[in-house]
Amino acid sequence: MGSDYAGEVSAASRSAKVVEPIAIAVCCLVIIVALVVGVGLAAGLVLRHVVQTLPLWIGVLAGARRSRAVGWIGFPMFLFWLVLMSLIWLYLLGIARVISGHFSPIEIAMTILVGAAGIVGIAMFARVKWSLSGAAGLGLFLLVAVAQWVCFRLSFLPTIANR
Repeated sequence: MGSDYAGEVSAASRSAKVVEPIAIAVCCLVIIVALVVGVGLAAGLVLRHVVQTLPLWIGVLAGARRSRAVGWIGFPMFLFWLVLMSLIWLYLLGIARVISGHFSPIEIAMTILVGAAGIVGIAMFARVKWSLSGAAGLGLFLLVAVAQWVCFRLSFLPTIANR
C-alpha cells in the first residue's frame, strides 16, 4: 500500500512539472493578447504594446518547451505587470497618482485580465520547486526583469509610442 501511495505522489509530482510550465506559458499569452489586442487595438497603440510584451514571448516559448527555467522567466514579468495594473487601479479608485491618464472601459477590463494572469502566473511559480540553483534563478530573474523594463521604456519613444 505504501508503494502505491508513493507511486501516486510521484505521478502527481510529474504531472505538476508538466502543468505549471504550460500554465505559465498560457498566463504570458493571456497578458500578450490582453495588451496587444485588447488595449493596443482599442487605443490605436498596437506597436507600443507589441514592444512592451516582447519579453513575454520568451515565457510562452519556454513554457511550451517545458523548460525548467520558465518559472524564473515568467516571475519577474508577472510581478511587473501585476504592479503596473495595481497602480492603474489605485489611480482609478482615486487612491494614488503614480500613473495617470484616461482609461476606456475595454482598457479597464484588460487591467483585470492582465492582473489575474499575473496572479495565476505567480501562484504557478510558487507551487513548484524549480530545478535551477538560487544564483541561476536570481540571475535569470534579474535579466528578464531588465529586459521587461527596457522594452517598456522603449515603447514610449516617439517613433514607437504613436504608432
